[in-house]
Amino acid sequence: MPVYQLIDQYVFPPPAFADSSGLLAVGGDLSLERLLLAYSTGVFPWFNENDPILWWSPDPRCILEPEDLKISRSLGKVLRRKTFEVSCDRAFLQVVQACADSPRGEVEGSWITPQMLEAYCRLHEKGYAHSIETWHQGRLVGGLYGVCLGRCFFGESMFHRESNASKVAFVSLVQALQRCNFELIDCQMPNSHLMSLGASTISRRKFLERLRRGAVSPSTMLPPGDFPADLFVSAPCG
Repeated sequence: MPVYQLIDQYVFPPPAFADSSGLLAVGGDLSLERLLLAYSTGVFPWFNENDPILWWSPDPRCILEPEDLKISRSLGKVLRRKTFEVSCDRAFLQVVQACADSPRGEVEGSWITPQMLEAYCRLHEKGYAHSIETWHQGRLVGGLYGVCLGRCFFGESMFHRESNASKVAFVSLVQALQRCNFELIDCQMPNSHLMSLGASTISRRKFLERLRRGAVSPSTMLPPGDFPADLFVSAPCG
């Protein structure tokens, strides 16, 4: 299938037109309006520094059903000890920067470019993007960030500086979203870490159906999702 070149107008080709790797389109910008349209149509940006902006809609799609969260015995012990303090939106910029700085094995650089960091900070300022932080003795040691639309949370990246710190942030997020009857957490691409926490894959078609069930419809002017930030205020997870 061809890869589509975006124009200045805020529009994406149908996600089903993505190639076998999930790549749908190239170009465009990271404006607030284009990002909202992308997420609301099941598309997300992912590209390396010095590359053009690439837009993806993989099939299958990795998601976590909030009720399917799996907590291992060892992680359960960490949660019961309440080693980490958990907060929400206390340090969004620092979380995104830490995710950008986290090593990616043998791959040099980060897909969280300065351009991406600036774009997600704009989403955060408008109430669409959120971070969950974990702290130990006053030091930021882990966290994650993503975008909330309707009753769907689109996870972007996580980091840890101490063992289990990112997992505690993730569990805290999922437990809060369970209480608020969220439809799903989008994990984009599957990996062993996410699958061990209960993630699974569904077809692109079913994923798009689930977005509609989660009150997410294609738009450049979506209201911010009803994210339960108050459930994270200086609260140990467990």
